Amino acid sequence: MVVVSGQLEDRGTTDDAMSSSDAEDELIEPATPTPTNAVFSLQDKVHPLQLPEVIPLNVGGMGFTTRLSTLLRYEDTMLAAMFSGRHYVPTDAEGRYFIDRDGTYFGDILNFLRCGDLPPQERVKMVYKEAQYYSIGPLLDILDKMQPLTGEKVRQAFLDLMPYYKDHLERIIDIGKHRAIQRKARFAKLKVCVFKEEMPITPYECPQFNALRFERSESESKLFEHHCEVDVSFGPWEAVADVYDLLHCIVTDLSERGIAVEHQCIGVCDKHLINHYYCKRPIYEFKITWW
Repeated sequence: MVVVSGQLEDRGTTDDAMSSSDAEDELIEPATPTPTNAVFSLQDKVHPLQLPEVIPLNVGGMGFTTRLSTLLRYEDTMLAAMFSGRHYVPTDAEGRYFIDRDGTYFGDILNFLRCGDLPPQERVKMVYKEAQYYSIGPLLDILDKMQPLTGEKVRQAFLDLMPYYKDHLERIIDIGKHRAIQRKARFAKLKVCVFKEEMPITPYECPQFNALRFERSESESKLFEHHCEVDVSFGPWEAVADVYDLLHCIVTDLSERGIAVEHQCIGVCDKHLINHYYCKRPIYEFKITWW
């Protein structure tokens, strides 16, 4: 009886201990994490970097020095984000903060952030690209209204009338390169047709032709459709800008790609179409010099 009673007491004690342990486990079981708790825990662990008031910079190998407040002038910029203290910014061997970007126009960026100074006209295009990279909205808004960017927008509005313009420009380059290589020559010549009007008219025929053009049926109009015997053809378009304006665009765009080109009018197509109508589209000879 004593043994049995002892065993029962031991069991009771064990059961009580287990019950007590279970109860404690229930009390100390961690609660399910909530987003709020997670935010607080992250905020407790993350501390903004303490940056000096004067910031030494290495931008693509070029050294600059500026105040931290200058870099933080506009909140929604890449520079303000980089030097907010929330991000790690690498340093070079001299302890300067490193930005892996060509620093040629970074001085113009700093001058605007410091006191609102704008670049001279010949640097506007390149500074605009840097302002895009650093996401400096106020500078972009101002440069967008300056020459040559404003003029480029007007020019592009004209070129948008010819969706094939860039493709034809590439064709001029490809043909010119192929002919120069084939002939082992320093330069190559191409025939390019640039015409504004779809119909074959001359300035002298224009008044009479304009009176008749809207009376033509679709089948009759097709009689005037043809392809001049040239390498590349630009046109037609409906705008105030004329043939010489488009020629200027072609030469300018080729020159910006480092291609030296000369052009001269060598006549008109003069192909007979129907009745007394002949093609009067002007033909230009383009000479591309490769070296």
